[in-house]
Amino acid sequence: MKALLFDCDGVLADTERDGHRVAFNQAFSAKGLDVVWDVPLYGELLRIAGGKERMRLYFDQRGWPVGVTDNAALIQELHHLKTDLFMKIVESGELPLRSGVKRLADEAIAAGVQLAVCSTSNQRAVTAIVETLLGPERRAKFTIFAGDIVPRKKPAPDIYNLARERMALEAAECVVVEDSRNGLLAAKEAGMPCLITKSSYTQHEDFSEADLVVDELGDAPGIRVTLEDLKRLTLPNA
Repeated sequence: MKALLFDCDGVLADTERDGHRVAFNQAFSAKGLDVVWDVPLYGELLRIAGGKERMRLYFDQRGWPVGVTDNAALIQELHHLKTDLFMKIVESGELPLRSGVKRLADEAIAAGVQLAVCSTSNQRAVTAIVETLLGPERRAKFTIFAGDIVPRKKPAPDIYNLARERMALEAAECVVVEDSRNGLLAAKEAGMPCLITKSSYTQHEDFSEADLVVDELGDAPGIRVTLEDLKRLTLPNA
């Protein structure tokens, strides 16, 4: 094992329900749209990777706002506004880091294991989460691959393939930490071992292909996963 690759939303923090969803609703309200994504609806929309794609699907199914002549421009404007609002939520400190993330990152740093975040979310938002929740010293140890850096989002393996190429590693030398089936499929298609740490929106998804599944990474005294556990996932017949 030479690299530990984290997804962002749902893995570093439970951002989807209490961060992204709230920011989408604030953006809709700011633009005068009568749209509210409640908790169950947003859970359904999360089956689609990427915020712009979720909005496009929603409006395709429910109808576009009256008077809109450029659908693509509306989506871009809403997504840019939503990202700004989301970062304000992140920077306020309202979103706590999930248990065990900081500990596991520190174990990897101490062992000389490379760290990266691989996410289909906006790069600006992902960077803000890493810097704010993990701190600037840990942020300096992470390479961030996010947003539109690849042509296809998860469950396509593109972002993990890019990380492997940029970090000059073999797939079997990387371990991925994900929380969703889309992320799991992306990791496995890239040929990488994958640990699933369930989040609020993914508890009932099918993780049968995962190498290990836990409810959380955990901090002392309830540690569930250590770096040594992850190293074993890269061994033959693990």
